[in-house]
Amino acid sequence: MRLFRIGQFLCRTFFRLFFRVKVIGTEKIPDNIGVLLCSNHIHALDPPLVGAFIKRPTRYMAKAELFEAPILKGLIPKLGAFPIKRGMSDRQALRTGLKLLSEGEMVGVFPEGTRSKNRKLQKGLTGVGFFALRSNAAIVPCAIIGNYKLFSKLTIVYGAPISMEKLREEKASAEEATEKIMEGIQTLLDEYN
Repeated sequence: MRLFRIGQFLCRTFFRLFFRVKVIGTEKIPDNIGVLLCSNHIHALDPPLVGAFIKRPTRYMAKAELFEAPILKGLIPKLGAFPIKRGMSDRQALRTGLKLLSEGEMVGVFPEGTRSKNRKLQKGLTGVGFFALRSNAAIVPCAIIGNYKLFSKLTIVYGAPISMEKLREEKASAEEATEKIMEGIQTLLDEYN
């Protein structure tokens, strides 16, 4: 994780130099248990932004195509990312994510599955609900507000963990859990936008 820490420092420096970043709620992220960090997705720079200002290393699910790109294929696994095949049920990615969460790691996901073209929150994919119901991880919503124009304001908000206990007891569907997570992200967007 040394490379992750170096990358985190470089990203923090980059965002502070080129954007007016405001960070809210990092104290709401639990320190010692698995965390599923769920954020809206508006730009390719979202993963480094989400992870740059928090203490814990974040393991990201990243589209499998990135692991085939010449420069990235050797780098992103060293930064803790793991591949997911988009457009299908990727059982290996689901197993990897659950294993990391059970080991107390923080896994970052963008439930929309791709960047929003209009910066409005899109419908979430059910994989995030699967993780929420099948793990005992804390589910932390996150909202990225603003745009990535140079020297403009960017706000990143980490919300209080969303309880999944009732949904787990009721044996709710992954779709219901996903909806609850997306509501948590939307609440942050509405409150801080």
